[in-house]
Amino acid sequence: MIDFQQILPLENTHSMPVLFVGHGSPMNAIENNLFTDEWIRLGKELPRPKAILCISAHWETGGTFVTAMEKPKTIHDFGGFPQELYAQQYPAEGLPLLGETIRREVKDIEIGDDYDWGLDHGSWSFLKHMYPEADIPVVELSIDFTKGLQYQYDLAKELRFLRQKGVLIIGSGNMVHNLRMLRIGEAGFNAEYGYDWAMELNQLFKEKILAGDHKSLIEYHKLSKSALLAIPSEEHYIPLLYALALQTENDEVKLFNDRVIAGSLSMTSLIIGN
Repeated sequence: MIDFQQILPLENTHSMPVLFVGHGSPMNAIENNLFTDEWIRLGKELPRPKAILCISAHWETGGTFVTAMEKPKTIHDFGGFPQELYAQQYPAEGLPLLGETIRREVKDIEIGDDYDWGLDHGSWSFLKHMYPEADIPVVELSIDFTKGLQYQYDLAKELRFLRQKGVLIIGSGNMVHNLRMLRIGEAGFNAEYGYDWAMELNQLFKEKILAGDHKSLIEYHKLSKSALLAIPSEEHYIPLLYALALQTENDEVKLFNDRVIAGSLSMTSLIIGN
């Protein structure tokens, strides 16, 4: 049980880094591989947060919401996987105060409380490797599917103050994500292989990210004709924009888990600041 008196109120701290995590298959939650090794490393090396705010590709809503319960449930939002995966639990506490703080500081956008959702695999599948004790409070912020990419980016900029409150903000998705065109060979799902168009877009995205060209990334469809193949729907791409919007002029960006797998899935991930 977390003693909330030890972390409240959210006081000023050094600036926390920001992550974009390519979370990939839910099976990463119970496997040991190159990707999970990096998540374990991050959990040990990053400054320890007071709380985590996760923007997951797997929570889309009409409007913007934050999880407001003290004990969010572990959601198994997938099908056709081994029973071991469905048995996984990530019993992190919630932190209603974090949602209250966000609503107070973000004045131009109405943000509602949600008591029904919890933690989907876009959060817990990698957090269980980063923080296996589940001893850091976790709150999810939903993606408003009725709004465009500029809205998502502008909302994320309003959350920048949380970096000075000890909050680790994580966008969780995949930059290139086309499940209909997955190609899984004998080497397995996580084997490094990408279609030409997936490799092209992943490389273009990395160049724009490292150059700080956020405008081009918001207007990604102008970068290449391959964009429709790489991003047939935007929910896995949007968390990248949340992370990038939190970057300041002094923040260095580092890549990790920089691989394209199964033909059409990019695991490329970012650390912003540190």
